[in-house]
Amino acid sequence: MSHNHLTEPRWLRYTLIGTTLLFLAAMLVVPLISVFYYALERGWQLYIDALTEPEALHALKLTLIIAAIVVPLNAILGIALAWLLTRFDFRGKQFLTTLLDLPFSVSPVVAGLMFVLLFGANSAMGGWFESHGIQIVFALPSMILATLFVTFPFVARELIPLMQAQGDSEEQAALILGANAWQMFWRVTLPNIKWALLYGIILTNARAMGEFGAVSMVSGHIRGQTNTLPLQVEILYNEYNFVGAFALSSLLALLALLTLLLQNFLDWRQAKALAAAERE
Repeated sequence: MSHNHLTEPRWLRYTLIGTTLLFLAAMLVVPLISVFYYALERGWQLYIDALTEPEALHALKLTLIIAAIVVPLNAILGIALAWLLTRFDFRGKQFLTTLLDLPFSVSPVVAGLMFVLLFGANSAMGGWFESHGIQIVFALPSMILATLFVTFPFVARELIPLMQAQGDSEEQAALILGANAWQMFWRVTLPNIKWALLYGIILTNARAMGEFGAVSMVSGHIRGQTNTLPLQVEILYNEYNFVGAFALSSLLALLALLTLLLQNFLDWRQAKALAAAERE
């Protein structure tokens, strides 16, 4: 016997809804509005000046460079790992699946410290790189490595459940019909996973541009050289340059809003695609 109506008292429903809305307003909406309010409090001109200040522009440029390197790498590695875990059985598969969640369970600060210990000047690897004129820690390479570590699971975690649910019957059919591995991937696998892949890429990009803890540990906070947007916000706030701090924070807030919109759009497209597939 199915029930098409809620059996809870109306007052309880309204209480829960009201409490949830108040919590979301207090924890999400009000802080978000406050960022833009304080960024624009002293006028558009100071806001624009804060965004176009040389150190701010360099922080933005460095953030975009790191994201431009990390996101494609994560997409490639995520697809490869999802393919490995969903299409092959091998000893240690469960252990590898567990390791995939390691960046979620390890604090970003600990991850950054790990790279400092591995590639610092006093370590074996760091000393070797230093002797060959390559600086890893307190330079762009370590910032890329740290960001890659904390964002690594996003693409794979979006693809693995979908690829497990889809199975490999279509891929096997393509191979039987004469397609080679690349043709099978581009014409069968990629179209089937494209929305989940885009979803994972968007999440990876948002986390890469907003990462603070791991990058803070390996960057060295060298002004005009190794500060990303989140690090530059911290510096400006500590110097009581609130307009500059909130102006740069507004860029990160806009990124979060854009990510949210894209997530909802992809959810809608994926649901539409699944509904179309079920009708067929």
